[in-house]
Amino acid sequence: MSEGKLRVALMGVGAIAQVVHLPVLNELDEVELTAVCDIDHVRANALAARFGIPHIFRDDADVFKSDLIDAIIICTPSYLHEEQAIAAMEAGKHVLVEKPLALTPGAVERVIAAAERTGRTLMVAMNNRYRPDTVALRPFARNGELGDVFLTRGAWLNRKMRVVRPTWRHRRETAGGGAMMDLGVQTLDLCLWMFGFPEAASVTTHMHYPEGMEVEDTAGILVRLKNGAGISLTVSWSLVAEGDRHYMRMLGTRGSGAIAPLAVFKEVETGNMIDVTPNVPVSRENLYKASYRQELTHFVRVATGEVEEPLPREQIQIMRIVEAAYRSAEEKREVALE
Repeated sequence: MSEGKLRVALMGVGAIAQVVHLPVLNELDEVELTAVCDIDHVRANALAARFGIPHIFRDDADVFKSDLIDAIIICTPSYLHEEQAIAAMEAGKHVLVEKPLALTPGAVERVIAAAERTGRTLMVAMNNRYRPDTVALRPFARNGELGDVFLTRGAWLNRKMRVVRPTWRHRRETAGGGAMMDLGVQTLDLCLWMFGFPEAASVTTHMHYPEGMEVEDTAGILVRLKNGAGISLTVSWSLVAEGDRHYMRMLGTRGSGAIAPLAVFKEVETGNMIDVTPNVPVSRENLYKASYRQELTHFVRVATGEVEEPLPREQIQIMRIVEAAYRSAEEKREVALE
């Protein structure tokens, strides 16, 4: 660390790095943006100049061996996450990986094993856990205030955009899948996180593959939980509407909770319904950027030893469900989880 600051490098300077990571990190007093690494040297140079970042790398190995870096944020294509995260931690760096942590349950296990072996910080960027509204809603789910929650519905529907030229996200080999891997992983994580990650029993999935595309643009998933409850997910890159949709609703025997907007209703002894929606301070910053600001701030505190964070073992369960979802869609049947 330099002058009490965490020296951070970004690997991959695509959209998520440009829109969120770099602007937010640049505003954190505890962070020194030290380096960027990308095979697109022109873009990396432009962003380094914009944010005053002194070091630019094109080769991963140079990032890992640099003594100028304490922590690495990995924003590269998904198929690279496992190898890069393990190499970074073995080089002594703390790591935050954009979702998914890795493409298979076994790969996630290997990344977590590397974190255990090296003692380095490992986090995966599930930023929805840090939204002010989801943080306010979670206690109602965890404390039984809604009764027995028997169904949770989550959706992330992105407005349809014309694909001029396919990218790594549109190839199964580099992305691991389409909308399910891109949007479904985070949506599933949020629904399970609300309840402390209960075990799943089975998965049933329908996926839509547009003509000429090797990954799905839409998926509908039903996850049956061992506790008798269910999770219904819908994710899509192809919503024909004026804007994106991102929501979650929990249905319980004595109440319901939802985002967005945040709303919580409970049934009292008289049978009447009361609105118990908590007040969340209004911020000029949108929920998306606010969630990343909280997440990145937390990562810095964990990496500097100020607070502790358990290793993301729940991502093994997430990827087991995702793996079963693709199998269910391919085989057109319900798939049981062991």
